[in-house]
Amino acid sequence: MVTVKLYGMPYSTCTKRVVATANEIGVDVKIIPVDLAKGEHKKPEYLDNWHPFGIIPVLEDEDGTRLFESRAISRYLVTKYAPGSSLLPSPSDLKAYGLFEQAASIEYSTFDPPASSLAFEKVFAPMRGLQTNEDLVKKYVDTLNAKMEGYERILSKQKYLAGNTFTLADLFHLPYGAYLEQLAPDVLSSKPHVKAWWADITSRDSWKAAKDLTL
Repeated sequence: MVTVKLYGMPYSTCTKRVVATANEIGVDVKIIPVDLAKGEHKKPEYLDNWHPFGIIPVLEDEDGTRLFESRAISRYLVTKYAPGSSLLPSPSDLKAYGLFEQAASIEYSTFDPPASSLAFEKVFAPMRGLQTNEDLVKKYVDTLNAKMEGYERILSKQKYLAGNTFTLADLFHLPYGAYLEQLAPDVLSSKPHVKAWWADITSRDSWKAAKDLTL
């Protein structure tokens, strides 16, 4: 089995995204911990050689290739180690490819900003000794509920966001969606097709293993 190194932490949403992708295609991931509490991600050596913006995760492939950005890493892993996988449609199938990129853009531009901001206010801000801004929490939940109207329209016509096949566009939702289950469960459960989609994608073994990731 192929083994790649991932510099990150098990609790990191973006680390989990990459691990879930690797699990889908049978690539083993060795987590190399980056101690955020000690500021290892902000040290000059890390900034110069691993991640210029000082965040996690960073992939180091068996051939020494290094990549950051969890969605880019996920696309890279599937392209290299599972060519032809339905997780990432080939550009040779322009319709499937276009629908995938459309769905992936929905996750990145429509879902992630309010979902990650909600997680910051309710989880990560208190961890840093900051007070949760409940006005912002309401704003993000309201935004997500509004966005789910669009998701419901899409999912009422097809099983997944890019069609009737599970792709990375669905998988990319999992880490912050897991926080939504805890922080604002109605967002993912109040609309029947969204609820069915979420139950489906969270039932995958690849995500169950990534969700419970430990060192």
